[in-house]
Amino acid sequence: MKRAVPVGPEFHEATKYHSGRAFAPGLQMSPAPPVTVFDASLPRVQLPAPQTVDGPGIWTTIAGRRSFRDFTGRPMTIAQLSQLLWAINGITAHHGGFALRACASAGGLYPIDTYLVINAVEDLPRGVAFYEPHEHRLCLLAEGDFSRELVRAALGQDFCATAAVVLVWVAVVARSAWKYSDRAYRYIYMDAGHLGAQGQLAAEALGLGSVNIGAFFDDEVANIVGVDNHQRIVVYMMAVGPR
Repeated sequence: MKRAVPVGPEFHEATKYHSGRAFAPGLQMSPAPPVTVFDASLPRVQLPAPQTVDGPGIWTTIAGRRSFRDFTGRPMTIAQLSQLLWAINGITAHHGGFALRACASAGGLYPIDTYLVINAVEDLPRGVAFYEPHEHRLCLLAEGDFSRELVRAALGQDFCATAAVVLVWVAVVARSAWKYSDRAYRYIYMDAGHLGAQGQLAAEALGLGSVNIGAFFDDEVANIVGVDNHQRIVVYMMAVGPR
């Protein structure tokens, strides 16, 4: 059987910046694609206002951060979910007409959306939802138990069924590529790392367990949350819940 040519090194070489040519030749700088918007008829749930002062100290939180896979199966509160989503991808300030978010993003473009597979959150139905950061609310996309389906899509990682919620981070490639061309993929993966790290710190601050997930069948996870996995690609996940 002929061995496949490795694409990782080729991608890295093809997306390098060189002195005197920061952007790809012929790249058209045009307005960024808009944020993801779902049909107004879909049900929405307004999240409680997040806490923006006090809380545990940053050094204590960092010292306590660990990957945690042994969830109790008990539900999270909707207040905990609200705080978690705000701390990862929520709006923290407005400046010069831009809405700035909790987590860093290359060029301030925020290409990564947060979908949720909800297993056990008080006052919320089980199912798939989408976090709308500008309104700090959830758009409910599908109701039902997707836990076992997600376990299979995550290569049999059973904690995806016992976690209270699994966050699925989906990159809208065009939201970054309009400015950075193929280099956008590098920045998208960096942004995903920022979200994952900040998510684990937020979970620790809330007294919750969390684990980031990079091993999954891409198309199967995309199918669960309802994206095409071409223009909108699944890049990372995080399971969170009481420990």
